[in-house]
Amino acid sequence: MASAKPNALAWLAVSALVLVLDQWSKAWVLASLPEYTAVPVIDGFWNWYRTYNTGAAFSFLADAGGWQKYFFMVLAFAISGLMAWMLAKTRRGDWKQALPLSLVIGGAVGNVIDRFLHGHVVDFIQWHVGQHYWPAFNIADCAVVGGAIGIGLFGLLGGKPKAAE
Repeated sequence: MASAKPNALAWLAVSALVLVLDQWSKAWVLASLPEYTAVPVIDGFWNWYRTYNTGAAFSFLADAGGWQKYFFMVLAFAISGLMAWMLAKTRRGDWKQALPLSLVIGGAVGNVIDRFLHGHVVDFIQWHVGQHYWPAFNIADCAVVGGAIGIGLFGLLGGKPKAAE
């Protein structure tokens, strides 16, 4: 009888690390930064800027009346559950699939916690060039975007996995 190969659920430790860093950073922001006031980190490029987002990326559905909070919470849990299932089906050593999935899970859950506790997501990283500003974001957003890029890149460029010999 062949022994079962370890799955990639251990990569959920990366999700937990993202979650801890995200929630720690947001606690710092809520305790230390004034609302809606730029605090320069690198002049002309990077500010700490405490703001809130009731919508999704780029404030999508931010003015939808409140139902979007529950929609995004359910959506994030559904996607995280699907990705956890995918991790369970992935070999532990397949970091090209496991790392991006775990990043998305950690980021999605981090923003769900915000929606549950505050009714909105706390954003605080603001990049700009001159007067051209990128929408504010947070550590969870970085993890989701980084994971999504990894899923896309490794999925498109990775080719078919080699059969086990």
